[in-house]
Amino acid sequence: MLRDDINNAMKEAMKAGQARRVSTLRLINAAILQRETSGPERLKLSDPEILDVMGKMIKQRQESMEIYEKAGRAELAAQEREEIDIISAYLPKQMSDREAGHAISALLKDIEAETIKDMGRAMAALKERFAGRMDFSKASAMVKKLLARTPQDSPQIDSERGPHD
Repeated sequence: MLRDDINNAMKEAMKAGQARRVSTLRLINAAILQRETSGPERLKLSDPEILDVMGKMIKQRQESMEIYEKAGRAELAAQEREEIDIISAYLPKQMSDREAGHAISALLKDIEAETIKDMGRAMAALKERFAGRMDFSKASAMVKKLLARTPQDSPQIDSERGPHD
């Protein structure tokens, strides 16, 4: 289980005196605990939910890193980069945009999603099957584009030429 891997890695990092690694792993545990206790009932997160928490942590650090770089704070940007590397080590390999596109097309066929009304169902299925392996903001745009395609009998719109050209 992912939670056990993180805790074991934290113990090893403590023994090895890796302060940055210990600190980052503690931040991961704190984020997991915060998510588990944020609702009316305490719950135990599954691995896909933990991957979601860690994905959000990486996005936060990427945004911070960009801000630090723009402000000329190289040491803080490097710290964020180190934390991203540590967190990323626990995430599955991210799909390329092409792989994600193929996976989305196949999933839409599997669940027989045909219109934009199926968007919520499609996104839920994607998150269930590809947690931690796909950027869901990009995936959402792809799903929307695929589901918004007009039927054969209506005019197609080409983004470069415009309608009816």
